[in-house]
Amino acid sequence: MERVLIKDIEKHIGKEVTILGRIINLREMGGITFALVQDYSGQIQTVWEKDFPAKMGEAVMVTGTPREDTRAKGGLEIAGEKVEIIAKLTEDLPLDLAKTKFDLQLSTLLDQRPVSLRHPKIQAIFKINDFLLEAYEKIMREEGFTEIKTPKILEAASEGGANFFKIKYFEKDAFLAQSPQLYKQIMVGVFERVFEIGPVFRAEPHFTTRHVNEYISLDAEMGFIENYQDVTKMLNHVFVKMFKHLKEKGQKYFDAYNLQVPEVPEEIPYIKLSELKKIIKEKYNYEIPKETDIDPEAERLACRYAQEEFKSDFIFITHYPWAHRPFYTMPDPEDKEATFGFDLLFRGVEIVTGSQRIHDYKMLIENMKKKGVKEKGLEFYLNTFKYAMPPHGGWAIGSERLIQLLLGLNSVKEAVLFPRDVKRLSP
Repeated sequence: MERVLIKDIEKHIGKEVTILGRIINLREMGGITFALVQDYSGQIQTVWEKDFPAKMGEAVMVTGTPREDTRAKGGLEIAGEKVEIIAKLTEDLPLDLAKTKFDLQLSTLLDQRPVSLRHPKIQAIFKINDFLLEAYEKIMREEGFTEIKTPKILEAASEGGANFFKIKYFEKDAFLAQSPQLYKQIMVGVFERVFEIGPVFRAEPHFTTRHVNEYISLDAEMGFIENYQDVTKMLNHVFVKMFKHLKEKGQKYFDAYNLQVPEVPEEIPYIKLSELKKIIKEKYNYEIPKETDIDPEAERLACRYAQEEFKSDFIFITHYPWAHRPFYTMPDPEDKEATFGFDLLFRGVEIVTGSQRIHDYKMLIENMKKKGVKEKGLEFYLNTFKYAMPPHGGWAIGSERLIQLLLGLNSVKEAVLFPRDVKRLSP
């Protein structure tokens, strides 16, 4: 008999069907066995009045007759007639996938990752991530951006700092890309508007709930801008449409966390970092440490201010200091200490960083010299600016961090399929 997907069972009420899937819950009541079966399209309860040979976690083929039952999830169930075990367990599952709460320690979740990912609540994280990536690609194309895929093995570290992974590339030293920054700027000279969804690598020895060493970045770069606000306005527009897409397609997965997709303001509020520092000191009696541009506590307070002042979960912080921004960031001509660099904060954490870039060759070389960034290894990038590059800017969104904040996860590692940090290279 031809397989029927669980999402289509409603069309076959009263007719015999065959489904394929995995048993994700199993319980017995009064001599009747209830087996919850899941395939890639959904879940359905199957009911057995005879011995049921399969165990929870096994892959099965079930033949039976669908019927309506208001007590069953979704109002439907299958009266089971025949079950065939497609794939048996060779040992008991290390985790109880029937638990609704599934509030395990992070180390257990990650050590048993191939199995923990099978839990519906964990699956929900990555279905939401799937919809996020789908939305980003769709929206960027609608806005005239061309998708690109840039190299992840580079001759020189892209950010010009120290937090890079050095690798052996045949007889040469090479580096894993900290971002697609240099290449996406080059591509502005080709397509004007480009975007990329891809991995980036940061060799930062963090032990925090918001950092990992490999993550998926949602990048974009756009040309012929008038100022950095052309970039932030586009980013605002993208977030409005992304969250609308998440609500339309993914709300049932947010339901697993008893959450709603938040609203994005049509106009996210702005504040200069210098002004924010004064507000935080006066309003909340907190002073940002001098050795940093902004710290986690100040980010939290900035979002508190956004809520109190604008009733917004989001806020743009602009004009980051020249000393703390990469060499390609456009300086503010009216304030030599500041740049046209910005961050977008959401629920107390930075989720996007971006800026207007320097597009003039001489200014770029001069800025590199001031920052002590060497030209060696960057010639391919610098030569681009000799050939009439338009004013441009862009952003990078940390996708997993965004998912963490949307779902209130304790650690960003929960939003990464197989996270990599200082201590973890397995599974």
